[in-house]
Amino acid sequence: MITSVLVANRGEIACRVFRTCGEAGIRTVAVHSDADADALHARVADTAVRLPGSAPADTYLRADLVVKAAVSAGADAVHPGYGFLSENADFARAVLDAGLVWIGPPPEAIEAMASKTRAKRLMGLAPLPPQEVRESDLPVLVKAAAGGGGRGMRVVRRLADLAAALEGARAEAASAFGDGEVFVEPYVENGRHVEVQILADTHGTVWALGTRDCSLQRRHQKVVEEAPAPGLPPELDAELRELAVRAARAVDYVGAGTVEFLVAGGRAHFLEMNTRLQVEHPVTEAVFGLDLVAEQIRIAEGAALDPEPPRARGHAVEARLYAEDPADDWTPQTGVLHRLAVPAGVRLDTGFGDGDPIGVHYDPMLAKVVAHAPTRAEAIRRLAGALERATIHGPTTNRDLLVRSLRHEEFTSARMDTGFYDRHLATLTEPAHDPYAPLAAALAEASGPARSRFGGWRNLPSQPQVRRYALGGEEHEVHYHHTRTGLAAQGVQVVHAGPDLVVLEIDGVRRRFEVARHGDRVHVDGAALTALPRFPAPEVRHAPGSLLAPMPGTVVKLADGLITGSGVRAGEPLLWLEAMKMQHVISAPVDGTVTALPVTTGRQVQVGTLLAVVQAVVQESQEVSDTL
Repeated sequence: MITSVLVANRGEIACRVFRTCGEAGIRTVAVHSDADADALHARVADTAVRLPGSAPADTYLRADLVVKAAVSAGADAVHPGYGFLSENADFARAVLDAGLVWIGPPPEAIEAMASKTRAKRLMGLAPLPPQEVRESDLPVLVKAAAGGGGRGMRVVRRLADLAAALEGARAEAASAFGDGEVFVEPYVENGRHVEVQILADTHGTVWALGTRDCSLQRRHQKVVEEAPAPGLPPELDAELRELAVRAARAVDYVGAGTVEFLVAGGRAHFLEMNTRLQVEHPVTEAVFGLDLVAEQIRIAEGAALDPEPPRARGHAVEARLYAEDPADDWTPQTGVLHRLAVPAGVRLDTGFGDGDPIGVHYDPMLAKVVAHAPTRAEAIRRLAGALERATIHGPTTNRDLLVRSLRHEEFTSARMDTGFYDRHLATLTEPAHDPYAPLAAALAEASGPARSRFGGWRNLPSQPQVRRYALGGEEHEVHYHHTRTGLAAQGVQVVHAGPDLVVLEIDGVRRRFEVARHGDRVHVDGAALTALPRFPAPEVRHAPGSLLAPMPGTVVKLADGLITGSGVRAGEPLLWLEAMKMQHVISAPVDGTVTALPVTTGRQVQVGTLLAVVQAVVQESQEVSDTL
């Protein structure tokens, strides 16, 4: 009987497993890097053990340190979570060799399936050797052999781009998974990403717990998932489940796993088998009324599954909330998450508490929000409404994208595929801010304790009070007055103005605005505004052609031979910046010459750090005139 479990992961993943362990009366052990010393998963565990190391993200990949932590903390079992070491056969063996219970599949099964290249061969498929790719094979997908989550993946549509795609994918895969192996496969355009949840015991029973659709992806990273996959013909649904069971039996699988497919033209194309839980497993839990982590623990203790899985009921949809800025090419965001709360009736899985910092070392996912209902339409409506009303105070997020995606006709009618965002991202991210949010922010601030005893009231009419805010990349100027009876603004009736709540009557309709301020950030319902100073500070000026760091990160590579004085062409990669386990390419904005290169490989930079200056080539033109 398992009494104490160490989770070899962090954040939301560890918190999710700890929740089930706590309900089962099992003691919990967390591991943490120095950057995570006060993270939520370290706070909620019964015991926390520091993993030493100078690179916070890499400490979680040190199998020896994790096993040592489990032994020193007195744990009798290790759960690998669903990332980092969860698909590492050597880690599984190290846990077993230490006399601990491994809550996962046998190392041999991990070895057979964790490498996507070996998995494809096991299923009778062969990856395309990179050196044999021809024009007729395009488009192709370069993919990391280990790991997932969209990292180490590149779509190649021109043969000339293949070498750079291979290099970039290898570097990103090595950084994210500790394994730089990549392979090439045909890229299936506009297919649906469908997967099957597997659960198998040590007695020969294998459950195929229905299907999930994960087609809404951006940069090959899943954004919205649901169960069951809607609109599949019964024959195809049965085929997917049969293939998934076949894959599990082929490697004598034990525990929870996921078999992934691309569905196009009525056919199923095998992608991979992930020998772990997936981030989207809660939708399967909701539909089948199961706790998959609890089942993993039972199986590790030797319990047998029932001959048949429980019956599926209803529909579930999950959305991943990320700290990223749509106005800045979806750059990951850092800062403090002051408040995160969702309405009752939906499930929130997160690794952050109110007031926790969002750092640069890890994935920018803040939370998963899951809704379950009797029908798909009801589940979508419930999730979209919950996200729209969620309180999210902190860095910019993809919340608006999620709400609009869930309400898009192509999604609600179940006609989506993996090209959904290629077609619709631009329209789904068009700014649509409430025009009254800046006024509500100004009135809340004017009514707060910071205003003077007499405020801005004048016995005789005077100029209005003015406040300025930045919202959606634009500056908004707000005018209002202090009167004998309170605050007033043109075109609206101010029913109530307090520091946390403003009520306005607009054309006979009363509207409530909840307001919260954190530093210079003012949150009005779902809008995040930045209060601008009355007298703007002098701007720091940079030379034309300056390239500034869009986020905190580490310079991991400079282009070969790049020095001050190098000639470059527009779009040519100059350097690679790594942040939140993703690599971001900084390219030349114009044809020109590098006149400054103040950074070197390995340097850590902050937002706005000068990375390089590219001076544009001046094309001299000569005007020729004809003389008659």
